[in-house]
Amino acid sequence: MKRREFLKAAGLGVAGTAVAAPAIAQSMPELKWRLTASWPKSLDTLYGGCEYFAKRIAEITDNKFQIQVFAAGEIVPGLQVLDAVQNGTVEMGNTAMYYYWGKDAAFTYGTALPFGLNARQMASWVRFGGGEELLGELLAKYNCTGVAAANTGAQMGGWFRKEIKTIADLSGLKFRIGGFGGTILQKLGVVPQQLAAGDIYPALEKGTIDAAEWVGPYDDEKLGFAKVARYYYYPGWWEGCGQAHNITNLGKWNALPKAYQSAIVTASGDTWNWTLAKYDALNPAALKRLLTGGAQLRAFPQEVMEACYKAAQDHYVDISKTNPMFKKMYESLVPFRSDSYLWQQVAEMGFDTFMVRMRTRT
Repeated sequence: MKRREFLKAAGLGVAGTAVAAPAIAQSMPELKWRLTASWPKSLDTLYGGCEYFAKRIAEITDNKFQIQVFAAGEIVPGLQVLDAVQNGTVEMGNTAMYYYWGKDAAFTYGTALPFGLNARQMASWVRFGGGEELLGELLAKYNCTGVAAANTGAQMGGWFRKEIKTIADLSGLKFRIGGFGGTILQKLGVVPQQLAAGDIYPALEKGTIDAAEWVGPYDDEKLGFAKVARYYYYPGWWEGCGQAHNITNLGKWNALPKAYQSAIVTASGDTWNWTLAKYDALNPAALKRLLTGGAQLRAFPQEVMEACYKAAQDHYVDISKTNPMFKKMYESLVPFRSDSYLWQQVAEMGFDTFMVRMRTRT
């Protein structure tokens, strides 16, 4: 090809590209959706994750698809997000699926089955272990679809006014605990209370409840629990990870262009990583501050942990007798968890245990 012909062809190629890009962008509709969250604005990781998600959607779609985020209580209370999405009050919601275990106990698998999975195992089960399909089947019954969009990592066991030394100390304890875990503690004498984030501190301060759990040091410090309860327990066995979902009204989802559906999936995955990384970065310093301020760190006694574990396993067997969806998820998760720990105790635990011992030597 002669030089003049080559330049002419190259010029046409550039011009063609310049015309094609806007043409594609112009073919996509401009949409404005509303997302209601289960979190107050003060929680800049969970609520902040919703803002991050909306920002990523706008970036991916060149501002064609815009999602306005509302905190708990601005449109509906924090524990009514699923209902608002199901009935079309809003197009989307960001929530913890286990808040709705009263509708179906199987919802707990979307957030955390007590004594279930850690964050990496949850991501693996959802993506490659059949979890995504099972959760989708459940959500479809409520006119919704969803994608995992946040994770806290392993959570703390909460703030207690009095020490927990034996199983007997659980009897009559009024304990704010999210989701399904309260049904297990109830078998050991606990009186579970499910309260949204903004309602926990006043209840703890007034003595309406005796103890409360939320997430971990960074959020717990913001919510001020250490001011009214000094004993800080671990681990939060009811949440080896705490996963949140972006749930979308099924009709609205099906009407979306495929590119926008893909944008939601992509941005939700980005947000899942963003929230987990942020918690891992901020929790250590927050824990140090809490301990310096007088919080007393305690591990749940082995006796209490084993009693809770047995109560959980018995509870799962009972529920599975009457709830086919719960049983289906349980039979998927348990062997997956077993194989995962077989590997993790060799690799992750071997490495982590050694590095924890070396922490003070560096």
